Amino acid sequence: MFRNRSLVTELLRRVDLETLVSRGLWSRAVSTHSKPGLLATDNVDMGSSKENGMFSLAGELACLVEESCHVVDDIKPRSRMELKRSLELRLKKRVKEQYNNGKFSDLLKKVIAKPETLRDAYDCIRLNSNVSITEGNGSVAFDSIAEELSSGAFDVTSKTFSLVARDKSKEVLVLPIVALKVVQEAIRIVLEVVFSPHFSKISHSCRSGRGRASALKYISNNISHSDWCFTLSLNKKLDVSVFENLLSVMEEKIEDSSLIIFLRSMFEARVLNLEFGGFPKGHGLPQEGVLSRVLMNIYLDRFDHEFYRISMRHEALGHDVQTEEDSVGSKLRSWFRRQAGEQDLKSTPEQAITLRVYCCRFMDEMFFSVSGPKKAAIDIRSEAIGFLRNSLYLDITDETDPSPCEATSGLRVLGTLVRKNVRESPAVKAVHKLKEQVKLFALQKEEAWTLGTVRIGKKWLGHGLKKVKESEIKGLADSNSTLSQISSHRKAGMETDHWYKVLLRIWMEDVLRTSADRSEEFILSKHVVEPAIPQELRDAFYKFRNSAAAYVSSETAKMEALLTCPRSHDGPVFFGDIVAPTNAIRRRLFRYGLVTTEGYARTNSMLLLQDTAQIIDWFSGLVRRWVIWYGGCSNFDEIKALIDNQVRKSCIRTLASKYRIHENEIEKRLDLELSTIPSAEDIEQEIQHEKLDSSASDRDEHLTYGISNSGLCLLSLARIVSESRPCNCFVIGCSMAAPAVYTLHAMERQKFPGWKTGFSVCIPSSLNGRRIGLCKQHLKDLYMGQISLQAIDFGAWK
Repeated sequence: MFRNRSLVTELLRRVDLETLVSRGLWSRAVSTHSKPGLLATDNVDMGSSKENGMFSLAGELACLVEESCHVVDDIKPRSRMELKRSLELRLKKRVKEQYNNGKFSDLLKKVIAKPETLRDAYDCIRLNSNVSITEGNGSVAFDSIAEELSSGAFDVTSKTFSLVARDKSKEVLVLPIVALKVVQEAIRIVLEVVFSPHFSKISHSCRSGRGRASALKYISNNISHSDWCFTLSLNKKLDVSVFENLLSVMEEKIEDSSLIIFLRSMFEARVLNLEFGGFPKGHGLPQEGVLSRVLMNIYLDRFDHEFYRISMRHEALGHDVQTEEDSVGSKLRSWFRRQAGEQDLKSTPEQAITLRVYCCRFMDEMFFSVSGPKKAAIDIRSEAIGFLRNSLYLDITDETDPSPCEATSGLRVLGTLVRKNVRESPAVKAVHKLKEQVKLFALQKEEAWTLGTVRIGKKWLGHGLKKVKESEIKGLADSNSTLSQISSHRKAGMETDHWYKVLLRIWMEDVLRTSADRSEEFILSKHVVEPAIPQELRDAFYKFRNSAAAYVSSETAKMEALLTCPRSHDGPVFFGDIVAPTNAIRRRLFRYGLVTTEGYARTNSMLLLQDTAQIIDWFSGLVRRWVIWYGGCSNFDEIKALIDNQVRKSCIRTLASKYRIHENEIEKRLDLELSTIPSAEDIEQEIQHEKLDSSASDRDEHLTYGISNSGLCLLSLARIVSESRPCNCFVIGCSMAAPAVYTLHAMERQKFPGWKTGFSVCIPSSLNGRRIGLCKQHLKDLYMGQISLQAIDFGAWK
């Protein structure tokens, strides 16, 4: 009712009475009433009103309320991430009720060990698995789990299972069963409610509005006005010293001995799966535990606050420039205002500031940039490493010194390359564009010249074969020719074609002694045709080519001389450039069997036995990840070329090999299905559609953590499910039957930090070769990046 009233008020504010009369809304309001008496009365009123030229405001309001009801009924259904947010907000209210005297108390018994809390946590897991929460709860007994948690009888060890690698490493991976995973999810939400509001702003993980995209944006903005940059790579598996230090940090805000005991039992059972370094976080890998994200951020939050102290010591309290007390106080006030996000009206401009320190952390990846002298960057780096080692007991694997931002080719950050570039003015861009056009025009003319000479050379070969055959005819043979003189060396019984090839091979071997290029086309063009072309034509071509090459290779000074108003006093404008790792992507395309060693598209034999739609979904999922991840990179045109020349062609050739028909026929028959793999011209529209179709919650990396950045994995068909050997879908919460069983392949294991290539970078060896059952919908979700490997229950196989 209140919503309808607000709609009426809004409509009345926008539309005046005369507009309502002109549109005939009064007559529609009359026709919608169902009471005859009221209808008759309204007709009488309407007639009298028409005579007087006036209308009843009550009738107009009734009409607007009637129309607003249809607007309310057309509410768009909430997406799964919006549902997940509502579930977490419901849990947030229960957690805040336990806040007393500056601490949260009895969280395990009064919040976590409640059936409704466990049910909400299970629904969050099902939403991550893209399973409808309206379905039944399956075999999860929330009441019994809550009772065991409250009484302390919940046995963590019995709620785990182990997977041992089949290779020489014998790596053991301990994973929770569904019941323990539900409890971990409930603990995760509770801990995020307690600690997330206190996390530092340099942390771009575990909070809404902060994720990988915001971290790269922050880095690219700050590296543009920095002089030195470096990264720190952590490496430490969770041990007793780190875990006890973590518990001491948690006890500052939580007063709950039962929760601490339960966390310690999970640590002893090795099911927390918390590791600093080792593999990239947020990629949906099974070895990253449910609690890994929040526990890592709680622990590294101490470093985030220590960084502010380091920044304050160097920026506000440094005595290298000014030592007067008033100057130090002014710098300190300005520093506090900057950290609070306020604009200091009396602050010095950015160019006059001697030192600035920037830091960005996404999980266990840290990036630093310093605007100032190299000594300050070295001191800041040593202080950060000292705190990580001495206070947090973490190891550092990278010991390199800070690199100059302008000279370095870039730093590997969050799987991409970040570097500092100079922004070109519009005039310089126009000159570069002209140079590229000249270069393209010269290349086209050179290709036309080469094709023409090669064509003439091939005709020369045919003419030579004709002369060899004529030499065998006595009436046409010329005894004085060179060919007749060397024919005496021809072996008896040798065919004419063979004899001609032997002559060409001998001649080419002699040519190759003085030539670096060994291609037949080069020999025909340079050693056969061009010497026979008129000298004037050759001189004209080479003069044109040299002139074009001289223009293309001209120096920057010559380009600036072409500009109308060069201003030497203006300094260069820098910007942060984010580059997609195309070289690493090409290597992964070869490793996954999409291209040959020369870079040509080939058939992927692992996917041949799968259905047509599944094969196309696999390639579409790779393209979708590239479009979302690298849409803002400066070298996105190279990604477009890879999509057109490698990925799309590999998909077509895989389907052609599956059905044993020509590639052109596949494109004709499956034109509609192949449209899900966009061409280079359609990718820009695909990016816009992706932004419009997804809501803000679907783009929130806090809600989609482990899903939005999950890489594509390679599955091969193991067997078709039969009635004698049934199998259900392994995805948590899914009760559908699996029509087939697939084998998971661990194709690579990158060292931390690794490149982000679109593929799963670090599947543990204990999962290599494991068989999993998937329904058709969840197989598509896994390929398209709607779910990750964390949604699969690897212990479901009986």
